[in-house]
Amino acid sequence: MPFPPPSRTLLGPRRRSLLASAAGAALLVGCSTDGDDSESTGGSQSAAERARARAATDSEDLLRRYDATLAAHPTLAERLSPLRADVVRHVTAFGGNGSTPSATPSATATASPSASASAVPANANDALSDLAAAERSLADRRAKALLDLPGELARLLASVAAAGAAHAYLLTEGAK
Repeated sequence: MPFPPPSRTLLGPRRRSLLASAAGAALLVGCSTDGDDSESTGGSQSAAERARARAATDSEDLLRRYDATLAAHPTLAERLSPLRADVVRHVTAFGGNGSTPSATPSATATASPSASASAVPANANDALSDLAAAERSLADRRAKALLDLPGELARLLASVAAAGAAHAYLLTEGAK
């Protein structure tokens, strides 16, 4: 007669229940506020407005970098155009006008000095690396800033930060 397998004595919650409760907690945190950005979670409405304006300005600066890179390296247009289009959407999502000049040499000459075509490295791979570094740096700053923002704005900033990190990855992996 075979013996039945020994019964397991549970000393704590099972792995499935821990995973289910962690997933449920994440859903609750992600969906906890349905109101507008004026809800107070440590900052006032004016702080949220300042954060939104800063995010729009940062996205506009990044857009100018894309334009400068495209002006200096027109051969990268096929690769950079979808990423640039995302950045334009980020500008408009944060309340910017999204009408930063396109990637033409004359339009780029009117851009900020830090994003002028002369500041872009002559080597296309180096230019992509610089653009990736700018995306990564901005994504990191946004990820840190979202901790102090109210619900919907924090979610938007987190989403755009994730997109920026993905852009940085795409820019560096394609160069290999």
